[in-house]
Amino acid sequence: MNDVFLRALAGQPTPYTPVWFMRQAGRYQPEYQKLRERYTLPEIVRTPELAVEVTLLPVRKLGVDAAILFADLTTPLPGMGVSLELVEGKGPVIERPVRSQEDLARLRPLEPEQDVPYVLEAIRILKRELDVPLIAFAGAPFTLASYLVEGGASRRYLEVKRFMYRDPEGFGRLLGLLADSMARYLKAQAEAGADALMVFDSWVGQLTRRDYRRHVLPATHRLFVELAGAGRPTIYFGTGTMHLLELLKQAGPEALGLDAVTPLAWARERLGATPVQGNLDPAYLFAPRDRLLAEVDAILEENMGRPGHVFNLGHGILPGTPEANVAAVVERVHERTGA
Repeated sequence: MNDVFLRALAGQPTPYTPVWFMRQAGRYQPEYQKLRERYTLPEIVRTPELAVEVTLLPVRKLGVDAAILFADLTTPLPGMGVSLELVEGKGPVIERPVRSQEDLARLRPLEPEQDVPYVLEAIRILKRELDVPLIAFAGAPFTLASYLVEGGASRRYLEVKRFMYRDPEGFGRLLGLLADSMARYLKAQAEAGADALMVFDSWVGQLTRRDYRRHVLPATHRLFVELAGAGRPTIYFGTGTMHLLELLKQAGPEALGLDAVTPLAWARERLGATPVQGNLDPAYLFAPRDRLLAEVDAILEENMGRPGHVFNLGHGILPGTPEANVAAVVERVHERTGA
């Protein structure tokens, strides 16, 4: 197996900088669009052969150095007793939001082998097909709680903050349940064969440092402590988190993903030897080729050849992205760093 990605996550010198992309399989790919004409997203996720097909697409077409399992952050939530619907163009819609300790009583701990067997089966199949590492992922406690409390995506996160401030004990119980369940989920994926574990905290940048430290860090740290026993490297990523950088490190991951507005060189100075992943703005993938590649070069120069860098985006690939530009980034990173 090409283990350059795993060596970079360990902070070891590598023959070149590994590269992969968040949402590297999905709506910008013609093959995926054809599948979506026949199947919904949940149907693809719940059919191992289809999830495998979509996961393999960018590895075979783009030459990336890691695969990430095709799934959704909300995939494990129905197994916890959450009734939700994925609405095109809107995201997850939660039928009965969780806004009190009474609502919390409706939830149950996730049992991965029973609740998400299709995820584990997809991983087992992929491990027979892949020659690069496979990344499994889950939502972080705060981000999953945001969906559960808000009832879906949000702009202001008023309901989740109201719950957090009004009933910190109940909110802590919710985050603790999510931390324990996602630890089970990720460890089961590791046992099925996943080589690295990524935790997405997409909305945690909405919090102040004080609120993150007081209300969120304990449960997130609990998650990473549990994952330490899985024997797989972990990556923690959120958007709008430049002000939280040192606190995210305290949560306990091996590596941190950087969003597009966090200067890579500045982050590396603040984080010391902690490996980082990132952080091209995904909008650059729509830019003229010369401007795109110049920005790729600038990010590589910011890293200054230091070990422990995985090239990625500062967020996921956007719909409508020209696939040729994604391939050009992979080629450029490999070419400029020694592959």
